Amino acid sequence: MSEAGRIVVFLIIVLGVWTLLHAYVFFRVGSVPFVGEHLSRRAWLAIFAVMWLTYPLGRLLDRRGLEGAAYPLELVGAVWMGVLFLAFLFVLIADVLTGFGLLFRQAAPAARGVAAGVALVLSLVALVQGMRAPVVTALEVPLAGLPAERDGTVLVQVSDLHLGSLLGERWLAARLAQVAALEPDLVAVVGDLVDGNAAHVERLVPRLRELRAPLGVWAVTGNHEYYAGLEQSVTLLEDAGFRVLRDRAEEAAPGLVIAGIDDLTARQQFGQKGRPLEATLSTRPPGATVLLSHTPWEAEKAAALGAGLMLSGHTHEGQIWPFNYLVALRYPHVGGVYEVGAMRLVVCRGTGTWGPPLRLWRRSEIVKITLRSAA
Repeated sequence: MSEAGRIVVFLIIVLGVWTLLHAYVFFRVGSVPFVGEHLSRRAWLAIFAVMWLTYPLGRLLDRRGLEGAAYPLELVGAVWMGVLFLAFLFVLIADVLTGFGLLFRQAAPAARGVAAGVALVLSLVALVQGMRAPVVTALEVPLAGLPAERDGTVLVQVSDLHLGSLLGERWLAARLAQVAALEPDLVAVVGDLVDGNAAHVERLVPRLRELRAPLGVWAVTGNHEYYAGLEQSVTLLEDAGFRVLRDRAEEAAPGLVIAGIDDLTARQQFGQKGRPLEATLSTRPPGATVLLSHTPWEAEKAAALGAGLMLSGHTHEGQIWPFNYLVALRYPHVGGVYEVGAMRLVVCRGTGTWGPPLRLWRRSEIVKITLRSAA
């Protein structure tokens, strides 16, 4: 299948799921007595249509350059996306517990109403948490082969900034200040700096150039760099002064190697073949090796090939609980620190947010890693 064909299939699937979620939630919540008493069927269907349209229409208008009209639609639609996911989950739980109204006919509508209310309350909590600044997670990681003179090197990891129409210059400036305050020797940008429209991020390149470190700012692509246009995204990263690693490795300092690969999830989605890990790590310069890979797949292979530290993102650790359990079905390393053989894998839960600007229980994060030498 051609790349255009894959995109069409992907859009059909996404819009199909979006429609089914709306249909289920609106049909089940519409049976709640409170809703029936205050809204006519026509008004309820109109709300369904408006909420269904907000996010897709906002993204479409943004692509057409109509940013003034797109922004409020996209913002409302993004918040609604989070509310919808939680409403679907809790209404489904209520339906299961009541046998979809077959076991407890009289109590079932009220149970669905309570479920919808719980979803709204949790959505408000998640919205507040999503608006808060990322926490800084501090780690000390021993790195095999790291020269004694590099002991104490500070590496700051950010991932999934998702810069675009919703997370713009003001938000970025605050994150750059957070990173600068950590006084990093090296910064790793582990994919999805761009969200869906590279044009928004191109305007932020002068601001991105403020991100500096003595041993460089290193970056790899994520799946959203592919969606926004891979070559355009890579160009803007390079214009920002980042050293973009596309299936290659370089020496950041004597004895310290930074390797990076293009995103594995996007490669799979776009039908790209090859063995990027083997090609990258087998030809790397000698030295302690830090691997940047947006998707936390193939960690065992990376460890076997000699990487001492692997930095990933992509999962957002589910972003809105309890979706972390669903994410873990596809990405077992869903967030945090893992020991994989002799290698440490650090999966950042995201410095920004994707889609809904909501986070439930776990805030966004920036990871500060102090590298330690065995010597």
